[in-house]
Amino acid sequence: MEHINKVTPSEVESLMENEEGIVIVDVREDEEVAQGMIENAKHIPLKEIPESIHNFSKEKHYVFVCRSGRRSMNAATYMKEQGFQVSNMVGGMLDWDGEVVI
Repeated sequence: MEHINKVTPSEVESLMENEEGIVIVDVREDEEVAQGMIENAKHIPLKEIPESIHNFSKEKHYVFVCRSGRRSMNAATYMKEQGFQVSNMVGGMLDWDGEVVI
């Protein structure tokens, strides 16, 4: 398995403020996202990632997020295998202290 870059929730907040081309992708299910998600994140459930690949750009850096970090690691691994620049937010939304939108 290829190495997947891991970022903490606080690192994600910093990236969002300071880096152009960062896209947060929340791979949780609809009912989980309804409880709140990171502002400006794109919601694409894990099972829809392969069919949504045409919506991704190899010019951007994608940070994948889920509840605890396991599903987002699966998404990040898949997308890295497809040639995209990716990171996984460790700890997922359970460790997110930043703002959320509903």
